[in-house]
Amino acid sequence: MQFTTKIPIQKSNFPIDYDSKIMLLGSCFAENIGEKFNYFKFQTTVNPFGIVFNPVSLEKLIRRCVVNRKFTENDIFYYNDLWHCFEVHSELSNSDKNTFLNSLNELIDATHQQLNDSTHIIITLGTSWVYRNIESNEIVSNCHKVSQKQFTKELLPINQIEESLQSIISIIHSVNPNCKFIFTVSPVRHIKDGFVENTLSKAHLITAIHKTISRLPSPITYFPAYEIMMDELRDYRFYGEDMLHPNQTAVDYIWIQFFENYISESEFGLMNEICTIQKGLKHRPFNPNTESHQKFLNQLDLKIKTIQNQLPFVKFC
Repeated sequence: MQFTTKIPIQKSNFPIDYDSKIMLLGSCFAENIGEKFNYFKFQTTVNPFGIVFNPVSLEKLIRRCVVNRKFTENDIFYYNDLWHCFEVHSELSNSDKNTFLNSLNELIDATHQQLNDSTHIIITLGTSWVYRNIESNEIVSNCHKVSQKQFTKELLPINQIEESLQSIISIIHSVNPNCKFIFTVSPVRHIKDGFVENTLSKAHLITAIHKTISRLPSPITYFPAYEIMMDELRDYRFYGEDMLHPNQTAVDYIWIQFFENYISESEFGLMNEICTIQKGLKHRPFNPNTESHQKFLNQLDLKIKTIQNQLPFVKFC
C-alpha cells in the first residue's frame, strides 16, 4: 500500500561523477543541495555572490562574470554603516569600501574561471517577484533593508523569465559549450508575497523553465524539487518551525531523489566510503586515550589516505 504520490524522475543522460565540476546558483535551496555535494566531497562551488532569488538578477551576475566586467564605485553604496551592492547578497557587505570592491572583483575572477570549467550548472529559482530600484530603473537582487519607498514591486512575466534563462544558457555556452544545465524551482514558499501570489510566482518559473527546455532541449533538464515537496512530502512534519522551509528530513529526501537519478551509479561506493569517514570524524569518544580509540583513529586515517589517493582534490577537516 502506498501512502504518497511518487513523482517520476528520468535518469540523467549526463550523470555527475567525481571528475565533474559543479556550480550551484540561485535560492537558499541551492545551498541546501550544495551542502550535500560538499559533504560527499564533490568538486563544488555554491552561490559565490550569495543567494539570488530571481532569474533576471542571476542573468545579470552571470553575464558580468563571463565578460569579466568588474565592479566599480558606481555599483556600490553606503547605508547603515556598510557598503552594499544591489547585485549581491548582504552577507558580502563590508564596512570598508576598498576591501568590499576588491573582494567583489576577486569573486568575479574566480567565478569567471569556474563558469568556464564547470561540467554541470544547477540553477534553483526562488521567485518571480522582483524589486526595481526607482532611481536606476534596475531590478535588484537584494534590497539591503533600504526603504521600500525606493523600489517598485513587480511580477516577472513568463516571457521575460524565459529570455533570462535562454541568455544564461547562451552566454555560458559561448565560453563553455559542453556545460550541462539542471534547472529546478525552490520548494521554499514565499508567503510574504501572499499565498495566491506565491503560487502564481512558482507557476511563472516552472512554465518558463519548461518552455526553455522545449526550445533548447539537451543538455538541459528539470529536477522536480518543488513537486516532490508539494506532493510526495505533503505534510507539515517535513517543514521547519516557520512552516515554509523544508526541514532536514525533507532536504535529505529530495537529495536522495536527486543523487539516485543525477549522479553516476559507479560513484555510489565512493560516496558510501566518504560518508563513513565523515561520520567517523564527528565521533566523540568518552575515553580518547584508550587503545581501541587509537585503533579506530588509525583505521580512519587509512581510509582517508585511500580516498585521497583516488581523489587528490579531496580534503577532510
